[in-house]
Amino acid sequence: MRTTIQGEQISAPICIAPTGFHCLAWPDGEMSTARAARAADVCYITSTYASCSLEDIVAAAPEGLRWYQLYVQPNRQLNKQLIQKVESLGFKALVITVDVPKIGNRRYNVMDLKKSLLLKNLGSPEKGNSAPYLQMTPIDSAICWDDLSWFQSLTRLPIILKGILTKEDAELAVKHNVQGIIVSNHGGRQLDDVPASIDALMEVVAAVKGKIEVYVDGGVRTGNDVLKALALGAKCIFLGRPILWGLAYKGEHGVEEVLNILKNEFHTSMTLTGCRSVAEINRDLIQFSRL
Repeated sequence: MRTTIQGEQISAPICIAPTGFHCLAWPDGEMSTARAARAADVCYITSTYASCSLEDIVAAAPEGLRWYQLYVQPNRQLNKQLIQKVESLGFKALVITVDVPKIGNRRYNVMDLKKSLLLKNLGSPEKGNSAPYLQMTPIDSAICWDDLSWFQSLTRLPIILKGILTKEDAELAVKHNVQGIIVSNHGGRQLDDVPASIDALMEVVAAVKGKIEVYVDGGVRTGNDVLKALALGAKCIFLGRPILWGLAYKGEHGVEEVLNILKNEFHTSMTLTGCRSVAEINRDLIQFSRL
């Protein structure tokens, strides 16, 4: 089941997508998630809206493979500060979310949320303080393709674009020299009736022509789902909601359990389709085994 993403080894093509506010699910929040990812030997994408500091997340699992997801902030200095910090802390890629020029129409349950919860990585660069609890900071709605050169000038990290759903945007991503794409509809939380990630995957994979790595998130719940995604051309899948469910259930051990369930199911699916490595997983499985 072993494979690589951006040249880094992982135990299986089943990694952790960026989600925010993990301290709502478990007291140690993102620190627990980072420890579970390290134990499972997979990649964890830390969210801009993490409720633990980046330093604490790194200290919790110093040898873990981490990428950083950026919601582009209107304050350019804050973006620069965050990017330089994550590079210095050993994060291995910068994941820029490009499908949220503004927050969609989300329906929330009324909850008694912890008022002590802070976004510890989004304080003012000048003052260094934390942003207020659960405050969704403004996202730069003016970001465009031309801005990528500015981000590339700030870092040597590979840049991954998260939220690509069409061949046209995939072709532009290749043109602008990014290193990867996450095919994603933001968990269906942005725009009602948007295509499912899995339905957009083949179009994006065909458009990039193998020039950059393509990943997918959204809707993966079984090992068979992982196999289908890889057969359709994804290099790796990223899990969102199931990770939070595991975290709420039993902290880092719950996250480990979720990852192990998916790994075991994926191993079974590989075995039953005759795949001895992920390199053998291709579209023929879809055509001939009717997955």
